[in-house]
Amino acid sequence: MLVETVRENGSGVWVVGMVGQRSERFRRVTLTGDDIAALKIADSMLSYSGDGRRLRLALQAYALGIAYEFDPYFGLSISRVDPLPHQLEAVYDHLLKLPSVRFLLADDAGAGKTIMAGLLIRELKLRGLVERILVVCPANLSFQWQRELREKFDERFLVLKGGDIRDQFGVNQWMERKRVITSLDLAKREEILPGLRQAHWDLVVVDEAHRMSARDESHKSQRYRLGELLRDTSDHMLLLTATPHKGDPHNFTLFLQLLDPDAYGDVKSIREAMDQQRAPFYLRRTKEAMVYFPTREADGTWTAQPVFTKRIAQTAEFAIDGAEFELYREITRFVKRQSQRAADESDNPRARAVGFLMSLYQRRLASSTHAMRRSLENRAKRLEEGLKQARELVRTIPPDLPDWDELDEFEDAERERLERMLEAVTLAGNAEHVREEVAELRQFAEQAKAVERSGTEAKLKRLRRIMEAEGFFDRPDKRLLLFTEFKDTLDYLMERLAEWGFRVGCIHGGMKPGSRDEPGTRLHAEQQFREGGIQVLVATEAAGEGINLQCCHILFNYDIPWNPNRLEQRMGRIHRYGQQRDCLIFNFVATNTIEGRVLQRLLDKLQEIRDALDDDAVFNVVGEVLPSARVERVLRDYYAGRLGESDLEERILRDVDEGHFRAICQTALEGLAAKKLNLDLLVERRARARERRVVPETISRFMGEAAKDAALALKPVRRLPHTFQPGRTPIGLKRYERDEDWGLAELAVRYPRLSTDRKTAEANNLEWVTPGHPLFEALRRHGYDSGQDAFAKGACFHSLAH
Repeated sequence: MLVETVRENGSGVWVVGMVGQRSERFRRVTLTGDDIAALKIADSMLSYSGDGRRLRLALQAYALGIAYEFDPYFGLSISRVDPLPHQLEAVYDHLLKLPSVRFLLADDAGAGKTIMAGLLIRELKLRGLVERILVVCPANLSFQWQRELREKFDERFLVLKGGDIRDQFGVNQWMERKRVITSLDLAKREEILPGLRQAHWDLVVVDEAHRMSARDESHKSQRYRLGELLRDTSDHMLLLTATPHKGDPHNFTLFLQLLDPDAYGDVKSIREAMDQQRAPFYLRRTKEAMVYFPTREADGTWTAQPVFTKRIAQTAEFAIDGAEFELYREITRFVKRQSQRAADESDNPRARAVGFLMSLYQRRLASSTHAMRRSLENRAKRLEEGLKQARELVRTIPPDLPDWDELDEFEDAERERLERMLEAVTLAGNAEHVREEVAELRQFAEQAKAVERSGTEAKLKRLRRIMEAEGFFDRPDKRLLLFTEFKDTLDYLMERLAEWGFRVGCIHGGMKPGSRDEPGTRLHAEQQFREGGIQVLVATEAAGEGINLQCCHILFNYDIPWNPNRLEQRMGRIHRYGQQRDCLIFNFVATNTIEGRVLQRLLDKLQEIRDALDDDAVFNVVGEVLPSARVERVLRDYYAGRLGESDLEERILRDVDEGHFRAICQTALEGLAAKKLNLDLLVERRARARERRVVPETISRFMGEAAKDAALALKPVRRLPHTFQPGRTPIGLKRYERDEDWGLAELAVRYPRLSTDRKTAEANNLEWVTPGHPLFEALRRHGYDSGQDAFAKGACFHSLAH
């Protein structure tokens, strides 16, 4: 027994507290003087001759290695982020409490889902639960993910591209690398899947996960099948999307089955769980529910200010007339005639491809005369070439047409490739009909060219008038983000805007991500826009996801997307955390075209419901009410003659009513989002975490002591607190890289000047060292190992207070 406490209890009697050396159980015994005299003092198993300094250092090393057990926000305290309440709640109250993370995080665009994913990665790594991590995202976001994980969390990920896999033929890169970022459309390829199937991941994060869609069990896209593969080859899986629901409960159920096919196989049970706010697989916060931590006002009260400013949407109406209206009527008749002919041969795959192509043409016509002219000229050219190759074209196999939901998720380049393919396989036919069509197309193209030369295009004139009214011509510092659906329209607008004297840049699907210093790349265009080098940024849907442009507060939808979910994604580029001003959104609508009237009526109805509910969340949940492809399908039925003009509005606006939106905003889709943040609890936890956090002084002092034993020179830098100039990294520390549980980057041969204080490091562009940094971790492990002899012997410490 080991004596722990002795307390006198009257004359000649003592109460002794003892602990069993094997049982480790505590007990109290009352002993007299005679009993004590009869006790024998056992020989100690410890000699207490160990090095006290090394024992203390080893204990500190051990304590720092398990600091996450005492600090509820430990991963946060060693990251370069200042998260908001909803981000802390998501990570620490939902994700980390799950025994296995299988979760759909569906916060609105701009809510900082990348930060939440990064915090989860950091916390799981600190706990030793993950080592092999895969991030899957759209190609245009891959380098942004890499940059943010490195800058905010000091996590080094490799962006794996198709060329990397081809260059290393015979080597499975998925198994060789431990932390990988790759694009959704690379990973889904048939030639990539076998190698990916061999790899097992501790954690998979999928960004913009709504792209992994399945219309039903029999129509699973390649992306959805990739999701199934990743689900089956991972321990933890996190899906991120701002648009989780496409208005179809069966589709949503299939989406949730990417997390667990057994738990989420029943539409009814999922709906009940969400209605009752018992959905442990799902968390959604709308922008309207997100607030900052409370701050003290001048009158002494505490107020939690909203994170997001207001969104003010306006319809920019215009009417086409004259030669432009005549061109619209002629092309619409052509599209209807071709679509009706295709509908009459609905069993013919080639005819279905014609119907698909005509719908794309109508979207181009709504975009700009220039985009339509380019398509007309390309179609005529290919038809003429086809007459020379008629026999070969007859044997051309029509492609498998994507579902309209899938088409809407295509990158710019994918859509253009599909259009070229459709034009190729729809060329075969009666030679006389082909010649007639070529003549008709050439005539349309000449009409379009005349409209362009005249400079009377109504939409372009409306654009200039609004830019004048909003002061863009007078304020070179005022920025504008302008969205269009087609690259041809983007090129046309770039020329016109440059002629008007604006500094213009663009982002489209054909640009590589690049870097901030590489002209012609997306990241360079972003940076130039933020810094004011570009005043007007023209973008296709390639900029609709993952790009942060809160430096701008005005957005023009030059083309209205036929999928209303796209509106929210576009707005999310400027209406996001960090935006200081109310956001103005202008939606350009032609009032005297079929497509324009349909879209205008839809936008007007949404605004009516928003005003009635006094809730911007209407725009967040529009996908729950209106399936993404409904507008497309209804207009296709109209072109094909299956639907009259008088029926269009009823079909489009079916279910779009105030009662439906009210029910969804308050219960159905929001699920857990209907619960308000428990701010009081989060404030209390943050305060407690600040008390318990490992402060820079502690880390600095430990590193200084540990460096002595490791033969590492750490020279303090005067005038900068907790800052060192390190010498060459000793070979003795490099050996820890070979540990199976290392999981960090390799140690540098020599580190630049470093600091354990975040503010000092950021202000002076220094390396910030915290738990999780390779140099700190190597010193921690060396300090712990060097104390093993002292652990075995024990050591004596002397109290200077006695």
